[in-house]
Amino acid sequence: MWEVGTSFRLLNSGVPDAVHRRWLEQVRPRVAAAGLHRGWLAELVPPSGYIPDFLNPAPTGPAPALADELTAITATPADHVRKDLDHLSHHQGGLGPRLRSLYADPGARLARVAEEIEAYWQLALAPYWARIRTVLDADVLHRARQVAEHGAGHFFNELHPLVSWDADVLRLVRRKRTLTRETAGAGLLLIPSAFKGAGLSTRVAPPDPPQLAYRARGTGTLWERRAVTGTEAISAVLGRSRTLLLTELETPATTTELAHRTGISMAGVSQNLTALRDAGFVTAHRAGRTVLYARTSVAESVLAAC
Repeated sequence: MWEVGTSFRLLNSGVPDAVHRRWLEQVRPRVAAAGLHRGWLAELVPPSGYIPDFLNPAPTGPAPALADELTAITATPADHVRKDLDHLSHHQGGLGPRLRSLYADPGARLARVAEEIEAYWQLALAPYWARIRTVLDADVLHRARQVAEHGAGHFFNELHPLVSWDADVLRLVRRKRTLTRETAGAGLLLIPSAFKGAGLSTRVAPPDPPQLAYRARGTGTLWERRAVTGTEAISAVLGRSRTLLLTELETPATTTELAHRTGISMAGVSQNLTALRDAGFVTAHRAGRTVLYARTSVAESVLAAC
């Protein structure tokens, strides 16, 4: 959900971003065509500042599934939802019509919010998740190695200019309120994010452990084109057409787009994509009448080995 919120904020801001330019060019028209740029998320995720805490539930493990987090969101107690919306209203100078209806009846409206988040996920993030997840996992491994080799103090002092660790005290620049261990509860969740801006974001909602979100290492290379060479060996196993489709799926695409780019017939593209999906090389993501196909992490690994 941190990726949902931060990516939607960037997408809906209309601000150009050099790092995510290719993703924005592909995703923004889809999101606009689906009307998601002026739905629930548009009111819940303002251009800057506070995002309601209930949108970022405490994860149950290191790699929670979207379905698990949506279940947690829809189960948020009504008083917690209203408390977060009061806070959002204070920062934004009021609530829009959808959020006023959410405030009046959280139990009924949270399901609608979850449905829209799922639709946004399928359009904007799911087709790219294998690539995004690779960056996030690499960041986690790097940070874990820092702690193991140099200790928590070195780790925090290297994490971000706004964070420092001294004498067992973690300090965040610009955080106005002191947070004690007793107040915060046990633990601290560190959330790397591919779409996070240059600053830091926090979520403090006891009894959940505090969350600290930061931009993941390697985000700058996330959308770089990756040349694929030496595909002859893969073609010998998968066949020329399927190998060609995999290389063309460097960015997610529809059957029509793939047929246009490769010269393979629509029927041929569809048949080969079905075979690749059954083998775990491709995933399909439906959003309305559109189905986007994307390479899986398995396919990425095979092509990277060429």
